[in-house]
Formats: sequence, structure tokens, C-alpha cells
Amino acid sequence: MKLALLGASGRIGGYVLSWAVGAGHEVAVLARDPRSLSTAAGVTVITGQATDAAAVAETAIDADAVVSALGPRGAKTPALLATAAGATVAAMNKTGVRRLVCVSAAGAFIDGDPDMGALTKLILPRVLSKQFVDTREMESVVSASDLDWTLVRPTRLVNAPQTGHYRVRPELAPVGGRKIARSDVAHFIGEALTNDTWVRARPALAY
Repeated sequence: MKLALLGASGRIGGYVLSWAVGAGHEVAVLARDPRSLSTAAGVTVITGQATDAAAVAETAIDADAVVSALGPRGAKTPALLATAAGATVAAMNKTGVRRLVCVSAAGAFIDGDPDMGALTKLILPRVLSKQFVDTREMESVVSASDLDWTLVRPTRLVNAPQTGHYRVRPELAPVGGRKIARSDVAHFIGEALTNDTWVRARPALAY
């Protein structure tokens, strides 16, 4: 499999890159600063911004799938995810790549979760309001496309070793699930790509 990867210098993106290299896949990585990435066999690094459709298209040429592991940046770049999603959809339409997996966030959709506590619903959207707005807009852009997309909604992200054992629920966080390791989010992405599962779906992940 040949993958195009956005956000490889981030923590989830780094795990996705390690998985892909370890599994013997070819990876084209788009990075603002190539020096932030270690080189490995089968990895091609392209310099550019994820918000630039031409750079994304260059990265996606001949790819079997595109993975966006970008995370929201809040006040610095409040519309990063939505803008990058627009560029990615345009690039994929141009290159003919169909499969897209994007990292989203379960917390951006807790208002509609009947199993989430009232206090969490009150506090979390206020603390992360800009990030959640960007996340929801990103999902709207991706889901409006005719691509074979998957929007991965992790719960609170933590740094911990990969377990390969977690719960998955459509749309909303698994009941009682409050966290998931970044390494296990990458594990799920690898499984979804390898098995071509959760197409045009929004799986939420938690332990």
C-alpha cells in the first residue's frame, strides 16, 4: 500500500508513520519542515503546507489512501483543520485517490451524547471552543465529499504504550470511556486502512 500522510511530525502522525514503515508500506509525507522527520526506507518527504491543495496533490499522487493526522491549533490557526480538509478533498479529486482517514475528536460532539455528564458538557466545549469549531467544520467538509472517508473520533488523548485493545462505537464515545492512547489511535487507523473498514463512518475510540 502507498500512503500519503499529513501531520507526520505530530504524535499520532508519528505513530502512523512508524506503523506504515514497519508494515512495509510506502509513505509520502507532507511536512512544513522536513528536518522534523527522521528518514527511513520507503518514506518520501515533500515540503509544503497541508492547507495548500497543490502540495497535498503532489503528496497524494499514486497513493492508495490519504491519512490526515493533523490536530487543531486553537487561536494560532483557528481554521487549520477545515482549511486543510478543503485542500485535501480538492487534491484527492484531482489525483483520483478515494480513501481518506482523518483524525477528529469525540469531544467536539459531546452535546449530542446522552451518556456524557452534564458538567463535562458544560466545561469542555468552553475550554476547547475554537478547536472544536474547527473540528466540526473539518468533518462537514470531509463528509460532504464523495470520497471513501473515515472520521476517527478519539476521546481524551494520552501518551501510553500501544495495547491494541480498546472499544469502538459509531459516532459517540463508548459508554464510560474517557481516554485513549495516541498509539492506539494509530493502531485503529492501520486496521481501518488494512481491512478497509468504517468507510463513510465516524468511529469513536476509548478504553
